[in-house]
Amino acid sequence: MQTLKGVRHLMTSATMKQAVTEFNMPVPWGEIRGKVWGPDHGRPILCLHGWADNCGTFNTLIPLLPKEWKCVAVDMAGHGLSSHRPPGVFYSFPAYVADIRRVIGALQWKRFSIIGHSMGGNVAGMFSALYPEMVDSVVLLDSYGFLPTDAELHTVIRQGFEGMLEFEKKKDEKVYTYENALMRLLAANPSLLEQSAHILLERGLAQVEGGVVFTRDIRINLKNVVRVSLEQSLELQSRIQARVLVVLAEEGFEKMFSEPQQKIFTSTLLLGYKEQSGMVVNVPGDHHVHLNTPETVAQLITDFLQKEAPSHSTAEDTQAAKL
Repeated sequence: MQTLKGVRHLMTSATMKQAVTEFNMPVPWGEIRGKVWGPDHGRPILCLHGWADNCGTFNTLIPLLPKEWKCVAVDMAGHGLSSHRPPGVFYSFPAYVADIRRVIGALQWKRFSIIGHSMGGNVAGMFSALYPEMVDSVVLLDSYGFLPTDAELHTVIRQGFEGMLEFEKKKDEKVYTYENALMRLLAANPSLLEQSAHILLERGLAQVEGGVVFTRDIRINLKNVVRVSLEQSLELQSRIQARVLVVLAEEGFEKMFSEPQQKIFTSTLLLGYKEQSGMVVNVPGDHHVHLNTPETVAQLITDFLQKEAPSHSTAEDTQAAKL
């Protein structure tokens, strides 16, 4: 069995070309963890991963971005090495946004940029709408910034409640060998290369007696009981003041959202960004293109964030907390 330590050493030597430190901040229910690349007073960039992933999703991309940027990638609550939410508590986008506000407060950032993949892009969209004065630029990686729904609200809320009650009856946590955990992750995420899966498992598994367990909270799989309509999404979108770049993978969500109603949602959101002078770019690749082949998107992101980038008085306005 390949150990987590062995994987960690492999990924460190292969992909980390600059100093990386661990981020750790207390929250009322435990801690939020993450990783930090770049100098203390570098341009502040917050990186948010997708659903069921962790901050390792940026391991291959961030080393290709300007070394003078300070990139902070966090494990969102219930993911990676961050604490699970307390018993009986649901996961929702507003809760993730509140978590990010805590992180920004700890970092003492007044204005910053966000790179968000998938669910992380949706958190970035909502945060940028609620705190428009804090965000200067947003990069959405295979994400539309919001996830509208036309589902019957009473049905999904009830399903979420029943799912939580069923979850609370189960006490056993399944133990895997490393190889079986890897196979499970790859089967659930066809867009992942095997090397990319190894990276995510670095923070996605924990050693226990008899093998390994997944670190993510199973409750993230429950029905999301906090939903927004297309109209609400557009109202929030209109409040974003940041420059927005949407990078869509040709084999990613663009293909996964195949239902006519879903196409209406995505096309309407993309039109909204364009009407606010946002950029929409399609690139070859799949949903995890930023992790599998980061060179496909690295220059796009760099050029966008450097173009007309506002000056960051990091000594005064973005003094980072000592991590």
